[in-house]
Amino acid sequence: MNDVLAQLIPPIRNTFVPEDWAILAQHWYPIAVAADIGDAPVATMLLDEPLVIYRCKNGIVVGRDVCPHRGVPLSMGKRDGDTIACAYHGLKFGANGRCVHIPASPTATIAPKLQLITYPAVERYGLIWTCLAQRGLDPAAVEADIPDMPHWNDAGFQQINCPAFDVAGFAGRQMEGFLDVAHFGWIHTGTFGDPENTEVPAYTPVPSDKGFIADYRSHVGNYPVGVDKPIPEGYEWLRHFEVHLPFTATLTVHFPDDGRLVIMNAASPVSARKTRLFAPIARNFDLDLPVSAVHEFNRRVFEEDRWIVEAQRPEWLPLDPSFEAHIPADRSSIAYRKGLRGMGLSTFFTA
Repeated sequence: MNDVLAQLIPPIRNTFVPEDWAILAQHWYPIAVAADIGDAPVATMLLDEPLVIYRCKNGIVVGRDVCPHRGVPLSMGKRDGDTIACAYHGLKFGANGRCVHIPASPTATIAPKLQLITYPAVERYGLIWTCLAQRGLDPAAVEADIPDMPHWNDAGFQQINCPAFDVAGFAGRQMEGFLDVAHFGWIHTGTFGDPENTEVPAYTPVPSDKGFIADYRSHVGNYPVGVDKPIPEGYEWLRHFEVHLPFTATLTVHFPDDGRLVIMNAASPVSARKTRLFAPIARNFDLDLPVSAVHEFNRRVFEEDRWIVEAQRPEWLPLDPSFEAHIPADRSSIAYRKGLRGMGLSTFFTA
């Protein structure tokens, strides 16, 4: 453990078990859609840590949303060219969170203590990612362990970013729902599920360096309900899941005629009781359809899932396998919980 990890201290209003927080803080999460970071600073939160995101000439800065002078959220301030000005006394902060101007004392030497606490900002898949354990490190020296997304940069694939979607529930519960293949015909009947086809054929998750991989084959289609598209007789749909612990997974759906749809489910833990879902999408078909239609369809899917996740009890994800009953279709759920246990997280992942 390096010096930065040894100094990891949960926020004052931390909703996680402190030991769990320290483990989760070592991982990378998306905190914003890059296109949403414009002229005004943006306030957000990750693992109960308040953050501010703003642009300067050298790129995007992610910092603790607290002015080091008198503790006012910098997100209340304004962007002024390549700096952000605090709303209280106008102190200006630029690249790497450095304080570059004190209006009340314009000729004074700026003390190092006025440096904004910053975290790395990496743009990938149209999202801004950060890691709380990498606080204050030189951005050039940071190695970002960000999950891979199949086909994102491949020729012929369209890149789409859905608007961020909030769920009043724990990220582990939301992630488990994304991996669940038994709920299609019960929860998603308004989008793509078939209530007449609810049997789950056997499948086997395979461990990987970052989590596990699961290939799920069935005759449940992925076209929206009401869309009449030809499907070869007996066509077997393949859903390829790649899990990157703790809270990110990609799903690649194999469509007829070599069509591919890739959805990344990046569940960003705002707190133990709130999750912000980011969902980049790559596809090589229906490229003429408006992006707004993709946004709306996926919003409806997310809404169907949110209804369940927010109702689950206990609110946390129990990692003790004896706490809940299981069925054969739960293979991915069991593998996911086992992976979280292997990270050293609490037996009862409390929220």
